[in-house]
Amino acid sequence: MSFCRIVDRIVTVAIFVATLLFASCATLSPNGVGRIKRYTIESERLPEEFDGFTFAFLSDIHYPSKFTRKCLAKAVRKLREEQPVMLLLGGDYVTADKYIDELFDSISSVRTDYGTFAVLGNHEYRRAGQIESAMKKCGICLLSDSTVTIMGDSHGILLSGVRNPFIVDENAFVLNVPDSLFSILLSHTPDYAQDANVAADLVLSGHTHGGQVSILGLYAPVTNSRYGSRFLSGLNYTDSAVPVITTNGVGTSRRNVRFCVPSEILFIRLRHKDSVVERR
Repeated sequence: MSFCRIVDRIVTVAIFVATLLFASCATLSPNGVGRIKRYTIESERLPEEFDGFTFAFLSDIHYPSKFTRKCLAKAVRKLREEQPVMLLLGGDYVTADKYIDELFDSISSVRTDYGTFAVLGNHEYRRAGQIESAMKKCGICLLSDSTVTIMGDSHGILLSGVRNPFIVDENAFVLNVPDSLFSILLSHTPDYAQDANVAADLVLSGHTHGGQVSILGLYAPVTNSRYGSRFLSGLNYTDSAVPVITTNGVGTSRRNVRFCVPSEILFIRLRHKDSVVERR
């Protein structure tokens, strides 16, 4: 084999290894995850006093998986630095019961003005009681087919959470939102937003892991959604034009690998649309 061909093979292998590392390895990041992703959601229905309201969202922690103890410490430190006014959790928290207290003790060290709110994921149903007890002890509010009002000085916005978004029938949770109130819905799977034809102003979901493995960032063999890649990751819309943000999550499930699908923490900023127009 010629020297040039050997060099070409070495370069090819090096590029492949580098791609694997930078696309999937959270331990290289000072934030404990592959990336920090930011969104801005504009709405005329948002009270002006909530203009600029910025909160954090993380889901599918699956602690500990590829999201190790070191990653958790870094992610918590990043959340503290960013100082979001609220922290939302989207479900699928631990890989075994023995990690429940450790995880929520760590997360509860992130102090916010409006609190931390959470829903259950499909990995929680057999340990729902333990999860709920741990959250309550740490001051985390579990939304289980329920709604809370996040109050400002004179106005509020609604935050709701679905207990089991995989069941949509006559007994399923119905989101009743007054037309005058801006509302956020937490649902572990994005499919619920489409299946239940929800009327929220924003739906936040996880479950898909962004596919966890993607071919060149263009195709994911596994989507964990009956809508394929429609709600796989990022900001998408239901048939009723409801915005749904699906996070890639921070942990891994089944296979302890990510490829071309970075783990992520989301920071979401709400803007009153009139104020946005005025400042342009």
